[in-house]
Amino acid sequence: MTADPVLLLTLHGVRLLGFTTPQKIAALYALDPNEVSEHLLDAEAFGWARRTSFGGDQGWSLTDAGRARNEALLAAELDATGARESVVDAHTAFLPLNDRLGPLMTRWQLRPTAADPMAANDHRDAAHDDRVVRGLGRLVADLRPVTAQLTATLPRFGLHQRRLEDALLRVRSLENAWVDSPDLPSLNLVWIQLHEDLLATLGIPRGAEDSSR
Repeated sequence: MTADPVLLLTLHGVRLLGFTTPQKIAALYALDPNEVSEHLLDAEAFGWARRTSFGGDQGWSLTDAGRARNEALLAAELDATGARESVVDAHTAFLPLNDRLGPLMTRWQLRPTAADPMAANDHRDAAHDDRVVRGLGRLVADLRPVTAQLTATLPRFGLHQRRLEDALLRVRSLENAWVDSPDLPSLNLVWIQLHEDLLATLGIPRGAEDSSR
């Protein structure tokens, strides 16, 4: 018997977004916020999620038991859909792309000078920034076959490419915060969420990917 798909997406939304709200989870997956809220209250009763306050804001996060429940539901989804092999192949294709992101982020955040090899990028060198943005554009484009393969078997993966493309459009419009801001669905943040989605779906602990290649 498969789990309620809204429960799966509710727990998984908390996993991907971190300290979050029912409204943000609902927006991520096009769900009814009231239904998400009900599932969060149920999850709290089961010890899978907790509601806390930080800096005046309230949000939800998963407990260790909630992370385990999330992974169990994702594993059952893989078995029910027969998608495991396809997701494993997509993850393998994702890894070399993931290796390209870190250097691009470093080049965006730093612009070494003769006096300071760790000088922060003040974004006054348009040519430097343009090279990074073109690199990010190639990376997002090269990711498309991977996300297409994932979405063909598990449609919930489709949101990542769309959000990356949206962030890239903002960056190309010179809205620099959309490269790496943690407070926006920026390129860097959405990429991290895609990576977490793959790890959770396959039950791979973060930092253990070398052994999975």
